[in-house]
Amino acid sequence: MRAHDSATAPTPIAVSRRTETPGAPAGPLSGKPPASRSGTLQAALGVTAFSLTFPATAWGLEGFGPWSLVAVRSVLAAVIAGGCLLAVRAPLPARRCWAGLAVVAAGVVVGFPLLTTLALQTSTTSHAAVVVGLLPLTTALFSALRMGTRPSRTFWAAALAGAAAVLAFTVQQSGGALTSADAYLFGALLVCAAGYTEGGRLARVMPGWQVIGWALVLCLPVTAPAAALALSYEPVQLTAHSVLGLLWVAAGSQFLGLVVWYRGMAAIGIPKASQLQLAQPLLTLVWSVLLLGEQLTPAAPLTAAAVLVCIAVTQRARS
Repeated sequence: MRAHDSATAPTPIAVSRRTETPGAPAGPLSGKPPASRSGTLQAALGVTAFSLTFPATAWGLEGFGPWSLVAVRSVLAAVIAGGCLLAVRAPLPARRCWAGLAVVAAGVVVGFPLLTTLALQTSTTSHAAVVVGLLPLTTALFSALRMGTRPSRTFWAAALAGAAAVLAFTVQQSGGALTSADAYLFGALLVCAAGYTEGGRLARVMPGWQVIGWALVLCLPVTAPAAALALSYEPVQLTAHSVLGLLWVAAGSQFLGLVVWYRGMAAIGIPKASQLQLAQPLLTLVWSVLLLGEQLTPAAPLTAAAVLVCIAVTQRARS
């Protein structure tokens, strides 16, 4: 995470990366500026962390109720984030940032975890993963509306092709009819895309890890009482799986993954970073097989190939 580096640098990390332009001189080996390569790597690490969220949530649901799991994970993540903020004596965000932080908190800290956890009560992780595979396109749309970004036609064509592949895979998996859990999942897409867009915008003016850190702390007055209330009503059965699942969604998905994700978005731009998430459902399918014993369908390799091609195109297209 390297929190001290982010918070103590005299200029936010994202600011220096924004000075890069598509026409900047290429690096000697890869053809990308070093900061661009670093941003892509950080965004990819975030996607990898997120790909474990659904399997970890399924593990957590073995011992916690859905409301307890969501509230406790948010409290634990807020404790970690608050400790990091205190350790580096991070200043309070500027007043102009608080509205955006509220959107991040509502979408990423509360909305997406709650809606996807409720969906996973009746949906498999593989089904949920492919539905949420539409998140990159949704995020790009929110970015265009909120920040005025105008990706190229090539970018949009590749993004739409990737989304179509994911949607076709979803419909094929569900036998041609959407399930009741899909309502939760599509709602999760909207709130998460809004949170990602605002978080990516804020990461341009403040260290990315502090964006999610302050959003988590902002939610504590709500999540702490909610955790106490949920734990009093929902039975808890501590097992190795439930504890590991809770720890991962709290520390890995809710904090560390978002730290590198927002930093990556600030470096390479929201539209390009969002397209890296096209790989997330496919990674989740792998984890679902390895960790949960779920069975993949023959369509999975074809979808994987189509999505990887789309990722390659969107990463080369100028936004």
